Amino acid sequence: MPLKAFRGPKVWLWRWRRNPLKRRADTVEAWVLLGAWLFTLLAGVLGGLAAGRSVEDGLARERAEWHPVVAHVMDKAPGESGPKSESAGRERVWARVGWTVADGSAHTGQARVAAGSRAGAPVTVWTDPQGHLVTRPATASEAHFRSALIGGLVGLSTAAVPFVAGLVVRGRLERRRMDRWDAEWSRLGPQWGRTTG
Repeated sequence: MPLKAFRGPKVWLWRWRRNPLKRRADTVEAWVLLGAWLFTLLAGVLGGLAAGRSVEDGLARERAEWHPVVAHVMDKAPGESGPKSESAGRERVWARVGWTVADGSAHTGQARVAAGSRAGAPVTVWTDPQGHLVTRPATASEAHFRSALIGGLVGLSTAAVPFVAGLVVRGRLERRRMDRWDAEWSRLGPQWGRTTG
């Protein structure tokens, strides 16, 4: 508390008020701070919105273009099948599967299937327009969550650039002001000890 009494009351917007003791450096610092805050806010919002929209559009494109296809297991899948345990039906293993795309061309690839699946067993896989295996596309709610999360992270990262730049400029202005005070003090300080008479 004694530090607060020493500093005096906090005055809001003191850099913008008229004051005969206000120096040019105070005005420059005020404009630098205002510019840094505005650029920080603007860069964060615009960067976050652009990134979020880009992610949302990409995921919507995937939902529109990717589609499920029935593939068939080509070789017996490793593992045990049957009701030996509760998790037997839920266990998934990698196996080679084959499918045919709309143009009639046959494709093969690796997909996750139920453990112990017999050869020829049907399994649903997702493919892109060229017939290549892809993961299941994100649902609309998952896409919204992902785009909001990535937009927020990109917005914060983008906002950090002008914020740090403002801190650097303000630090340099502060050092410059202190150097000027030191120079003035070294010129005027020794005169304080003299008496008039």
